[in-house]
Amino acid sequence: MHRARGLWRLVAGPRPGAGAATGAGDGAGAGLGLGPEAEADPGLLHASSPAVERRLRGLALVRGGFLSPGEAAELLRELEPVLGRRPYQFDHWDGAICGYRETERAQWGGAGRAVLARLGGAFPPGRPAQPLVHVLDLHPRGHVGPHRDSVKFCGCTIAGVSLLTPSVMRLVSCRPGGGWLELLLEPGSLYVLRGAARYEFTHEILPDHASFFGGRRVPRGRRVALICRNAPQETTPDAPGDSPAFIGGTETEPPPPQ
Repeated sequence: MHRARGLWRLVAGPRPGAGAATGAGDGAGAGLGLGPEAEADPGLLHASSPAVERRLRGLALVRGGFLSPGEAAELLRELEPVLGRRPYQFDHWDGAICGYRETERAQWGGAGRAVLARLGGAFPPGRPAQPLVHVLDLHPRGHVGPHRDSVKFCGCTIAGVSLLTPSVMRLVSCRPGGGWLELLLEPGSLYVLRGAARYEFTHEILPDHASFFGGRRVPRGRRVALICRNAPQETTPDAPGDSPAFIGGTETEPPPPQ
C-alpha cells in the first residue's frame, strides 16, 4: 500500500544487548533550531559509548514536547477516521514491519499545518520535505524491524513526531562493533535522522517485550507517527551491509526481479 512501496531497505546488522508544552497550539519545540547544530534532550538519548554519542551529535536528534497536547489531540481527531477504516497488517514478505496500518496525507487542518511548518526547520536549504506525509499506525503488538529507508525513495533527512504512547527507537551501526544509540520517543516528541544516523545506522521501533531504555522498562501501546522525508538526489551514499531487498508495490509480495 501507499508508502510501503519501496520505502524500507532491510539490513541484517548486529544487535546490541539488552514535556510539558508551553501553550495550546504551540509545542515546546517551536522556535528551537533543528539543524545539525541542534542539541538533543540528553535524557532522551542512551548510547553504547561516548564515542557513538559524539559521532551522532546533531545527526540523531530527539526533542520532547514538540507538540502541545492540543495539537496532538487535533491531529488524532483528524487521522482516526482514516486509519480506522484500514485493518492492521501482521504479515510482510520480508518481515520489515509487523502490526501496522498506514496512509499518506498532503492536506491538513490548522494543527497539522503548524506542526509541519515547524518540522521544516529540520531539512537543509533547497532540500525540503516532500508534500506527502507518511502516517504510520503501529499496533500495541507491532514493531518496525531494523532498516534504512530506501535511497531510491528517501533523501538525506527523516523527521517524525510521535503520538499516543512512548516507544524506543534503536539505531545500530551497519558496521559490526560500531555501536548503537537509543532514542526515547515520548508522546509529542520529535526525532530527526540525518547524515551518518540516516545512512550508516539502521533504525527500528522495539516491540513491547523488548522496549527498554537505559535498563528502564518502557511499556509500549499503540503508536501513531507522522514521518516526513525529503526527496533523494541522483547520487546518495550507500552503507556497507545494505541489503538490496525492497518493499514492493504490495504489502505481501516481493518486488519483481530487476
